[in-house]
Amino acid sequence: MMGRRRLGTGVRALLALLLTCLAGFPLFWIINTAMTPTDVLYQGGQSLVPDFSRSLQIFSVLTTDTPFLRWMANSAFVAFGTTLLSLLMATLGAYALSRYKFIGKGPMGFLFFATQMLPEALLVVPLYSLFAALGLLNELHGLVLVNTAFAMPVALFILKSAIDNIPYELEESARVDGCSPLSILQVMVVPLVAPSMAAAAVITFFDGWNEYLFATTFIEDRASWVASTGLASFIGEFSTPLDTVFSAAFIFTIPAIVFFLLMQRKIVSGLTAGSVKG
Repeated sequence: MMGRRRLGTGVRALLALLLTCLAGFPLFWIINTAMTPTDVLYQGGQSLVPDFSRSLQIFSVLTTDTPFLRWMANSAFVAFGTTLLSLLMATLGAYALSRYKFIGKGPMGFLFFATQMLPEALLVVPLYSLFAALGLLNELHGLVLVNTAFAMPVALFILKSAIDNIPYELEESARVDGCSPLSILQVMVVPLVAPSMAAAAVITFFDGWNEYLFATTFIEDRASWVASTGLASFIGEFSTPLDTVFSAAFIFTIPAIVFFLLMQRKIVSGLTAGSVKG
């Protein structure tokens, strides 16, 4: 029996190690490519061992020749702004759709769902005209608004599923004690759906961090670019410095990885909330 348990533990450890290697290999290859000179990459002579002696030289190009760190800061502003605004609006909307009955509730829920059916490219031209009329071109908060419009409905349905599973009797007892609906939402509902809010935060953060189409179309000022636009600008018409591109790509992935690791403990429970009744 002990031998079987040890064998099972060893197999699980081996599988976990294998999955870790598979998941981490793309990041390793980005680092390895960033440390390899461009001419070596085009000749197909890339080594399996990264040359870390070139790290300072490669990353200094990003800080001296381009305002890449400022682009990263712009991306952080857009991503965190999208996350906070989406969670705020999604929490209020999910609570209203879950707990209240009002005229147009069904069509409103369908409209939120319909936002995920339309491709972003279809809306670029009308949104550009709207942004020009409102003076939101070359404004980062304009990107926050347009990203929220696409990310918020996803967060709303995640939170609605979680709120649906909260016993209504808890809120009734709070109302008997004199709590207002806003107080109930803030003190009782939000702590109970915190795992779902963590899952929604990850989705909305990635949406704001990785968005490229609107950022490239609505932001023309080079100093106001986000990192996704700046990263694409390294690709030249006649030549592309692959080591610079991949070093920028590596830096670009770090905040997303860190944010995911900070939220990972609550992601699974948040995404599965509402899947089981009782």
